Amino acid sequence: MGLKGKKAIVTGGSRGIGKEIVMSFLREGASVYFIDLIPSEHLKEMEEAAGSSGSGGEVVWKKADVSNEEEITRVIEEIITASGGIDILVNNAGITRDGLIFRMSLENWEKVLTINLTSAFLISRIMARHMIKRRTGSIINMASVIGLGGNAGQSNYSASKAGLIGLTKSLSKEVGSRSVRVNAVAPGYIDTEMTKALPEKAKEAFLTRISMGRAGSPGEVADVVTYLASDRSSYITGHVLRVDGGMAI
Repeated sequence: MGLKGKKAIVTGGSRGIGKEIVMSFLREGASVYFIDLIPSEHLKEMEEAAGSSGSGGEVVWKKADVSNEEEITRVIEEIITASGGIDILVNNAGITRDGLIFRMSLENWEKVLTINLTSAFLISRIMARHMIKRRTGSIINMASVIGLGGNAGQSNYSASKAGLIGLTKSLSKEVGSRSVRVNAVAPGYIDTEMTKALPEKAKEAFLTRISMGRAGSPGEVADVVTYLASDRSSYITGHVLRVDGGMAI
């Protein structure tokens, strides 16, 4: 178990990729605090995964609005105190509000930037200080291939994910000398609740761009995040790892 004894925070951990990250961490022996506005419908499954690992790890849901500075600060500090020290942070919380830019409202622009990017800044600001003091830690930001290459109708989402990549690279330079690593994962077209809502033509267009000819699974992304969270990636920082089946080649 590559994460035995480690403690992690995962935002947006109730479903989709976030849920699979939580499950993977639990199977690898970690204790996980996942932050979301609603508890996961998979909470029992998560608890069973924690128990079956035999590591003594646990899973805890914490309710918080990641875009509310006062609320998320309070919850993160509560987790740090309760856990005795956090080793891993995954900034996974994210939303979409798609639309062509000349039809996009300021509200939809700001909502996506706040939840996808500003929340990662708020949480990382606290956790970077915490990890520096402990001289260990791994921060993983959930970016996207859309943040690398853009996509029509997703200027807000693309900007937020490109911002996460910039945050990843800059923060890695600030904390690397204290043995804290910061990396980003950039998924491509992944079969989640979010992508299921796309029109069929949009799904077909994505598939034509993927070398492997299929959508990825949340578990395949979670495996990569677990690797970056573990000591097996101890000399990797400031990196953006695409998990896209060749979509962005």
